[in-house]
Amino acid sequence: MVLGELPDLPYLPELPGRGPGADLLGRGAALLVEMAVELQPSGWRLVDRPGRDLRRARGHLTGDLDALEEHALGFTGPLKIQAAGPWTLAAGVELTYGDKVLADPGAVRDLIASLAEGLVGYVAEVRRRVPGARILIQLDEPSLPAVLAGTVPIASGFGNLPAVEEVVVEGGLRTVVDAVSSESSDAFPLVHCCAPRAPVALLRAAGAKAISLDVGLLARPGVDPGGERSAAQLAEAIEAGVGLFAGVVPTSDAHVGGREPSDPRATVEPMRELWNRLGFGKDRLGSVVLTPTCGLAGASESYARAALARCRTAARLLAEEGYE
Repeated sequence: MVLGELPDLPYLPELPGRGPGADLLGRGAALLVEMAVELQPSGWRLVDRPGRDLRRARGHLTGDLDALEEHALGFTGPLKIQAAGPWTLAAGVELTYGDKVLADPGAVRDLIASLAEGLVGYVAEVRRRVPGARILIQLDEPSLPAVLAGTVPIASGFGNLPAVEEVVVEGGLRTVVDAVSSESSDAFPLVHCCAPRAPVALLRAAGAKAISLDVGLLARPGVDPGGERSAAQLAEAIEAGVGLFAGVVPTSDAHVGGREPSDPRATVEPMRELWNRLGFGKDRLGSVVLTPTCGLAGASESYARAALARCRTAARLLAEEGYE
């Protein structure tokens, strides 16, 4: 479906509905090097040795790569893969004794180094299976604003972990970005944050070459100071050459009353409004990719197909008619 609907920029789908190990955290933890996890009632937890849960998670990923290799035979061009970013993993995976990895700065550093090494291997494996691909790797960081704001709950639920300083967050993310975009790996790094008040300036400073956001969360002036700040930071990032993956299509039919995505012109309108507000002209639209607002895991198969087709159609319309 993906290769058919998005021939110019396909991606490797993630299908968390298959169960534990196919979810964002389990799949991300499966990429860690020399760090094992298992599934507890409270979630994924670091353990001393690999077990059944980790084997299942890695099996899901291997099966997906097998399917990609089969269906993308002979493919050439950009291909996007994705994985949980370091701070979302640190905020979601538990230490052996039960609190989040985020509670232990030393454990966070180990996780970041392990993930960086694992992602380099992941890129190499995808390149081996689809040798004609130019690989984009998306780091999913939905928990990043909570990490910065100090709103990640402790294990007991009675309180939150302290906020992490921006310079520390930026440095950790940069470690991973630098690893996947190094000369030996040579992937194009982008970061996705679907949460409100995404720290766009931090993502740019960490080395992201493109930023993926829900356009609807970039509030108009006077509505939400946090969203307004994200929009201002986005303008500076685009001016500096950072690409934008603009979320404009709802992620499931539940968000649109059971209907398929709206007509292409209605889909393009939020992007046009944002582009006008940021003060850019049509000449900069080449740095924009239109996407769903977040993942399509909650969508029906028919809606997912329609959403992907709508992204492609809306992008062509935007390119042909511009932003005015």
